Parts: sequence; C-alpha cells; structure tokens
Amino acid sequence: YTSVMLNRLMFCYFIQKKGFLNLNVNYLRDKLTWVKQEKGQDRFYDSFYRGFLVSLFHDGLNSPRHQPDFVQKYGRIPYLNGGMFSIHELEEKYPSLDIADEAFESLFAFFDQWHWHLDDRLTASGKDINPDVLGYIFEQYINDRAQMGAYYTKEDITEYIGRNTILPFLMDATKKTDEKPFKTNGEVWQFLRESGDTYIYDAVKKGAGLEIPEDIAIGIDTTKPNLLERRSHWNERTPEAFALPTEIWRETIERLQRYNNIKKKIENGEITEINDFITYNLDIRQFVQDLLSTTEDHLFVKHFYAQLRKVTILDPTCGSGAFLFAALNILEPLYEVCIDRMQAWNESNSHLFKEELEEINGKYRSNIRYFIYKNIILRNLYGVDIMVEATEIAKLRLFLKMVAVVDVVPRDPNLGLDPLPDIDFNIRCGNTLVGYATEKEMQKDLIYGDIFARQEFETKVHNEMDIVAHAYNTFKKVQLEQSSDLETYRTAKLQLKERLKKLNALLNANLHATTNKEMKYEEWEKSHQPFHWLAEYYDIINGNGGFDVIIGNPPYVEYNKKVQGVAVSDIYKLYGYKTIECGNLYAYVIERVSKIICSKGKTGMIIPHSSICTDRMLTLFDLFK
Repeated sequence: YTSVMLNRLMFCYFIQKKGFLNLNVNYLRDKLTWVKQEKGQDRFYDSFYRGFLVSLFHDGLNSPRHQPDFVQKYGRIPYLNGGMFSIHELEEKYPSLDIADEAFESLFAFFDQWHWHLDDRLTASGKDINPDVLGYIFEQYINDRAQMGAYYTKEDITEYIGRNTILPFLMDATKKTDEKPFKTNGEVWQFLRESGDTYIYDAVKKGAGLEIPEDIAIGIDTTKPNLLERRSHWNERTPEAFALPTEIWRETIERLQRYNNIKKKIENGEITEINDFITYNLDIRQFVQDLLSTTEDHLFVKHFYAQLRKVTILDPTCGSGAFLFAALNILEPLYEVCIDRMQAWNESNSHLFKEELEEINGKYRSNIRYFIYKNIILRNLYGVDIMVEATEIAKLRLFLKMVAVVDVVPRDPNLGLDPLPDIDFNIRCGNTLVGYATEKEMQKDLIYGDIFARQEFETKVHNEMDIVAHAYNTFKKVQLEQSSDLETYRTAKLQLKERLKKLNALLNANLHATTNKEMKYEEWEKSHQPFHWLAEYYDIINGNGGFDVIIGNPPYVEYNKKVQGVAVSDIYKLYGYKTIECGNLYAYVIERVSKIICSKGKTGMIIPHSSICTDRMLTLFDLFK
C-alpha cells in the first residue's frame, strides 16, 4: 500500500506542477496546511489522509461529476480515470487504513526539494524528477529486483532493440498487404537508392570525404609488398577530424571502408529487403518516417497505418516499462505522420480516408498527440511482470507521458483533459513462466482421466474464453469511444474482471492438479502467481497466433540459486520446459516467448553470450534454428 500511495502522490505532484489541481502548483502542500488549521473547529475530525486524500482520490480524480460542496472544499479537479485512483483491493480489504499527518509532512518536505516536470529537460542542479527517472528509482528501491536478475535497461538499448523489431515487422506486414511498392524497382527501394548516405549513421560517416594522410593511405592496398612496414602508423591514435572516441587508424580505416561499401550497395540498388537495414546498421526509423512523409502513394500510407493500429508489442518481463516506453516513442511519430498525410489528402478527396479519420474528428478534447498516445497504449502495448509494484510504476509512467502533452485550459470541461485510458488489462501482474501459454499446452494436461470429464472441461474453458474475448473487446471499445458514459465503462470492466476470474480459476485448478498437487492449492497459487496467456490475451494468442513483436530484458537467474535463503526452484516449480536443463530463467523466458509470438513475429531480447556458446544451453540454441 505504501507503493500505491507513493505512485498516487507522485502523479499528483507532476500534474499539480502543470496546474491541473485547482490551478495550484503547490496544491497538496497547501491543502495539508489548510486541513491542519481546520482541525479543532468542528469541521474535520480525521487525519489528512482520511479527511481529505481518500475523497480526493476516489470522489475527485476518479469521478467525472463533482458536487458543489466537493468543489468548495477541493476546488476544480479533473476526472482522470485510468484505474490509478479507483478503490484499490487493499483499501477494500483494510477499510480502516490510516496514515498519520506527520508522514505527509515529511514526504512533502522531501518532494519539495526536487524540480518536478513532465518533459525531458535536465538542469545542472541535479534535482530534476521526470517520468523517465521513476523507472530507475523503482529499480533501486525494490532490492529483490537485482537478486531476481532484473535490471533497469537504458534508453539507447531499448530504442535500438525496439526500432529493429517493430519497424521491420510493420514494413513486412505492409508488404504482405501490397507488394507493389516493395518490388526491386518499387518506390520503397527507389527512395533508398536516391538517398545517398542519408540513412548511414553519422558515427559511421565520421571522417568520410576527408583526405587520408599519405603515411596512412599507403597501407590500404593489401596487394602490394611490405604491408607491415606500410602500416607502421596504423596503431597510432586517429586525429579528431577523422576519429570516433578512442579510435586508432586501423579502426578508422576499417570503419570508412565499411561506410563506402554500404553506400555503394545503396546506390547500386543491392539493398531490397527491410532486414538489410539491421544487417548494415542503417537508420530504419528515419527512413520509414521520411518515406511516409514524402510518398505520393496514398495506399502505402493507408496500408501502413492499418498495420500500425493493430500491431501488438509485448514485454513479458516488463518491470517499470523501459521497453514499453521505447515502443511508445517509436510508434508515436509514425502515427503522427500517417495522420498528417491522411488529413492532407482528405482535404482534396474526402472519401480516401473516411474510416481512418472518423474516430479522430470530434472525438477528443485534448490535442492530437494525446489521442495518439491513448491509441498506442490501448491498442499496441502489453506488459507482464511478477511484481505488482513494477506494473504500477509502468502504468504511472505511461499515464504521465499522456498528461505531459496537455496544458490546462481553465474554461474547458475537465480543464481540457480527456480521461486517461484504463490499462489494467494491458499491463498485468503474474508469473510469465507459470501457466498455459497456448491451447495445445492446456490440452496436453488433459490426456489423463475420464474422456467425458475432459470434454466437459474443454467446453467450459472454450465458452469462458469466448466470453472473456468479447468482454475485453467491449471494454476496449468503450474506452476508445469518447461518447461512452462512466457507467458503461465500469460495467464493462466489472464484467471482464469477473469473467477472467472465473476462467483463471478453471485453468488454475487444472494446472495445479496436473503439476503440483502435492502442494496446497492456496499456497501454490500465492507462490507461483500463475498467468495464463491463453486466457489473459485470448484474442492475441488464438486470434492472431501470438504477439507481433516481443522485446525485453529477461531475468538472468540460476534456477537453483538461493534468494533470501530459498532456492528459486523451491519458490516455484516449472514443468514442461524443453530448456529446463539450461538452468537459468532467461532460457525459460525465451522458450515461453517462442510459444506466444506469431509465425511472422519479431523478437528482440537481451541475453548473455552463454546462450550460444555453452553446452548446457544447447536446447535453447535449438530454438533459434
């Protein structure tokens, strides 16, 4: 509950700095002072928590309508939705919870030492707090994360993996719809041929075009004699005009030769596959964006946008959301350029993109970037983590990303802010490795017992899965339609939760009876935290054959390693894994990924070298074949 409260209060600190809490940038501090002053005057008898915060969260930030007496006490407060300020299960379980005023005095005094802002700027003071920092902070204060092999992944790595999986998938999926632009002489590769070295990274180009000194150039030709003598200066440090940091001439010459080779391949039209962008380390992100912004082929944009709206991207061990954030940042400019092009074409021909633009026009109060973020977060991003605190931080950061692009408009309803999406079913808490990934896995556990009982169980599960899939689609549709009222949304969410609970109970009982019946069910469920991909993401696993893109940084932990005196293998026992002899959790995650990714999907994971160079990893290596 401490984590829940900190998340809520940090969110409030961010949005109050933008003026969303009664236009007051010091709202929480001032209200704490005010409540303390009011005590003893027959107005308040409770703590700041019970007498003010609980109602602010549940009746203010989580309610679309505020009564006059509420506004008099709390001022103008936006309705946020998103699930963050709804009544938490811990609040339902412990209704008498209370927190002393002194805790908030201490916390706010600490918070006030920092500069809270929602952009990426950093100052020399070292006192900046922005949403990106929260993930790093989280990984520091949850000590068990490192013990369980989980580490914060920095932005350069998440961006590299994200762009080299998401963009190839989108381009391949677009090609499947319309091959014409992707033919050898089609627009895509013609555009690349005419680009010169535009999409070769600047680091690779450093020094290209400059005349190489004679005492270095003399050693380039390998066909002439006395090569070692001619290369006598090649181990010397390269001058700054040519060099990347720490380079010697040997490395510089090799890099420049690679540059010339790649440039020649581009100009000669030898690059005609999107995967070549990865092979030759080209700027695929800028290439796709430039292509979309300049093409005159409206069908290419139409087909690309269709794939963009439905691509499913998963981090199966998401932590505080570093990879999900990278995916969001990669998708956002692609949505933006597609929408810009469609709107421009629509001005001259209103029938071209009628369906695509219909959901945009008049259906959001905030700006277009907010609309784009909302669509990405609801339609494209999925994450699972074994720690509930991690998933809460991931959701918090995604929400803050949305609020960051909206400014307060005092005269507008809800201060100009559209309600946040509820992503409780996109970002989930559970054990990635325990549970049924596919229907085939479930059926494998049904080979024993009475045939009629098995058939009855299968029928029950299938019926529940169909109902869950329908409930989830209804829930998502309700959120994307701004016209839907609060009651419709809450009813849809409640129905989905109840149906999922019923389906998971069926699957849990079957899994427990098949794999771990020597352990009491309640104890097993608590320690193993089973997560049934088949149930939780039924439409994606069954309807699409799996996720389109899976990226992440799995935990590197020996299965028999002891954490706080207990072996991981004793915390939860794994069954049915071909890679079990590999002895490390990252191998099991990769195997699980291989079962929940679609046939044409792209995977990018950070794994140790041991995965391809040690005997015990042979079963994992077989998955790569």
